[in-house]
Amino acid sequence: MTSLLRLATAGSVDDGKSTLVGRLLFDSKSILADQFDAVERVSRDRGLETTDLALVTDGLRSEREQGITIDVAYRYFATEKRTFILADCPGHVQYTRNTVTGSSTADVLVVLVDIRNGIQEQTRRHLAVASLLRVPHVFVTVNKIDLLDYDEAAYNNVAREIHAVADTLGLEDVTTIPVSALRGDNVVERSSATPWYDGPSLLELLETLPLDRAESRLPLHFPVQLVIRPQSSAAPEFHDYRAYAGRISAGSARVGDDVVVLPSGHRSTIVGIDLAGEGLTEAHIAQSVSIRLADDIDISRGDVIVAAESALALRDSATATLAWLADTPLATGSRVLVKHGTKSVLAIVTEVIGKLDLDTGDLVPANTLTLNDIGEVALRFAEPLPLEDYSSSRANGAFLLIDGQEGTTLAAGMAHAVPVTV
Repeated sequence: MTSLLRLATAGSVDDGKSTLVGRLLFDSKSILADQFDAVERVSRDRGLETTDLALVTDGLRSEREQGITIDVAYRYFATEKRTFILADCPGHVQYTRNTVTGSSTADVLVVLVDIRNGIQEQTRRHLAVASLLRVPHVFVTVNKIDLLDYDEAAYNNVAREIHAVADTLGLEDVTTIPVSALRGDNVVERSSATPWYDGPSLLELLETLPLDRAESRLPLHFPVQLVIRPQSSAAPEFHDYRAYAGRISAGSARVGDDVVVLPSGHRSTIVGIDLAGEGLTEAHIAQSVSIRLADDIDISRGDVIVAAESALALRDSATATLAWLADTPLATGSRVLVKHGTKSVLAIVTEVIGKLDLDTGDLVPANTLTLNDIGEVALRFAEPLPLEDYSSSRANGAFLLIDGQEGTTLAAGMAHAVPVTV
């Protein structure tokens, strides 16, 4: 069975990101014949002499008409060595929120840079998002190298600039690759046009990237999404059935494991794990299952089942980094909903501490956060949450801020270690 890699792509407008993704899918033979026929037809309708591979991922009519990506396009493809879920994110500044969404679960972020322009403000923002979201690996493809006659010196200059910015932002695993998305150089196959580059192609990197997900080594963390109690009309053997459905966000669950239910603190033991009507002896991170316990405990949506040895604490306040995604500014005193796992609680912003300077990587004082700002705030919750430090757990340290009246998403948050516990 091949392993699954989640990747996201990002880049400034006109850096050739959609073309790169289209080339990756086309050259790896991951496009169906009818899909390619449709792309060829649209290319002819637009008066193009060659097939525009950017149309492979620009699936919305509004995207095709404008020639830009405006939404996250998810694609599944596979090679003999690995399967992939690809999130193609937009490049425009106003769609940075989509990049946050696409990168939040990625194992690797592929960032495009036009070799003629070098690092742009949006490139810095995308690299900052990768740093804040703790994306494990970042590949920067220096694109359109064919337009500079495959100039090694030009590539090296941009590569040095990229690594300098990455160091400023604290990114540890950054790899640069010279590519031409239009011609396919170093995308799937290594190119003879860059004899001075002895590294792998983009696809080779993606196929051989080692996956070591830290969350799998953590204690069990299972947010309850639904309590399953069959109605009286169910078959007799299910009359006493009671299970808790959800998705394992960290660790593993095994029959016989001792667990604690938060926030009540009640203890019990796992006596059954069900998946699609079949019993399992164990289940692992990212699996959606139903768990049965030995004791009849009052558990509801939003509660969390954790390993008995877990040191997870309930917190009624936190400091956090926010990627602000709303048009309305955030200020001290703002009241919001915090959605963590399957639980939502009211919260108040007790302080806007500062925002990130994308040029220096420093946190500078600020009174408000506006659209696409990345900043740090202090929050106080109306009810305690089992919130972890994001540096320890991407899944359990992440949360959303939501407008309590309109229900719209305001920000993606990453919690820091906080001293207050209850």
